Amino acid sequence: MDCVLIVEDEPKISKVLQTYLNDSGFDSHVLENGEEVVEWVRLETPSLVLLDLMLPGKNGLDICREIRQFSEIPIIMVTARVEEIDRLLGLEMGADDYVCKPFSPREVVARIKANLRRAPGRIDDVEAANRFQIDELRHLATLDGTALKLTRVEFRILLALLSSPGIVLSRDQLLDRMYDDHRVVGDRTVDSHITNLRRKLQGVCPDSECIHSVYGLGYKLEL
Repeated sequence: MDCVLIVEDEPKISKVLQTYLNDSGFDSHVLENGEEVVEWVRLETPSLVLLDLMLPGKNGLDICREIRQFSEIPIIMVTARVEEIDRLLGLEMGADDYVCKPFSPREVVARIKANLRRAPGRIDDVEAANRFQIDELRHLATLDGTALKLTRVEFRILLALLSSPGIVLSRDQLLDRMYDDHRVVGDRTVDSHITNLRRKLQGVCPDSECIHSVYGLGYKLEL
């Protein structure tokens, strides 16, 4: 599971971010003091750092520069200072992306996923997704050039998993994508559709389990 380090000294903001990240299948950890960040990153090696610019102890730009001396993990700067000089300075220090306060937590999660897909060591997930060809208008999907005979729900589950390769999606997240009418169904319904989809994917790739279960969390796509 990907771990996101949230460096934020405003508890209300960090709590909201943690809630959204946990609901999206991430592990998360919060630090409030800038002095603690670099050593924590060295020891724990998170997948991504969500780094506030203004912090007690040490500011985000200095932290970013120090992390870049030993790690290429993605760093997203969070700032209320939108002046162009701050953006340019952040890029020079090695930040990968920016989020400006006030922000939408969903946008932050989307940016985290996008940066993780581009991160070193994640190219296999992207290449796995590229093995699929999807035609949403005609409801067609192929894997390695072989057509997949999917039901409407299976097709929607596959689209959801392909939208976040390597990221765990909970059953609730998959349910939101499976039906238009927001019907109430149980977890076993999701599991049943996943089982059928797995069987069809393994019919094309018998030596590879494409959809992986993550106990207590949900499912993710990896080839």
